[in-house]
Amino acid sequence: MLTDAFLEDHKRPKAEIGDTFLYRRDDTMLTRSAWIDGLGIAVKTANIMPGNPGRGEPLIHGAVNLYDDTTGLLDAIVDFHLVTKWKTAGDSVLGARLLARPDSEVILICGAGTVGHSLREAYGAVFPNARFLIWNRSPEGAKTFADQHEKTEAVATLEEGYAQADIVTSATMTTDPIHMGKWARPGQHIDVIGAYRPDMREVDDEMLTRAHLYMDSRDTVLDHIGEFKDPLARGVISRDDVQGDLYDADKGFFTREPDDITLYKNGGGAHLDLMTSRYILKAWQER
Repeated sequence: MLTDAFLEDHKRPKAEIGDTFLYRRDDTMLTRSAWIDGLGIAVKTANIMPGNPGRGEPLIHGAVNLYDDTTGLLDAIVDFHLVTKWKTAGDSVLGARLLARPDSEVILICGAGTVGHSLREAYGAVFPNARFLIWNRSPEGAKTFADQHEKTEAVATLEEGYAQADIVTSATMTTDPIHMGKWARPGQHIDVIGAYRPDMREVDDEMLTRAHLYMDSRDTVLDHIGEFKDPLARGVISRDDVQGDLYDADKGFFTREPDDITLYKNGGGAHLDLMTSRYILKAWQER
């Protein structure tokens, strides 16, 4: 299982990572590189074009190059969309495995795009008895999403979804917060994915101050993603408020009391692309 591989790979030496952003108006080229001693090297380029859906194309295209750890030779060019799908969903459900209440019964998905469908599949596998809610800026998109999945219904507002959900998972392209801390209820787990640029946020300051904060990697989130970079700069939170990242998963830091609100930031760093690509290549080779 991919989430088990993530846990094992985080016991290896810490990844060397590097991110590069290039911008053209609303378009972004994000190149993420990672090197993990014993696992190899991955370079993933993601071209994020907000105009693509209107052209009938996915929002993001790109490529993943996977290199041998010893020789540096190219091992494989791994399908970008496959890596992104399982890296993103696997990252989020691992956070939920570690932090959400095991008896969670209602999961709210925010965003009915490609990632939302992946989240529905992944969360459904980890929480097979859960029922799902879907919210989308376009009510038509939410209804279409709900019609495509069993045990899934659309909600008109995020506040309505928060009133029912045990887990909230969000993959939107918003630059201004849409998740309000005043809506969060004791015992909820919040999984935020969408913000990947310094100018993007999904949750407001109150959510950050109410929740117990976790993330996949401090190195890829704190100084690079607006969700944390902006509140840190303004003194709303401090680095010490982050209780753990996945390199702490085996140290007992990922714990919760029943009424805790936990928030996990899925930053989707390049080290996770490397782990996912190596997992996919190994599975293909063993077939």
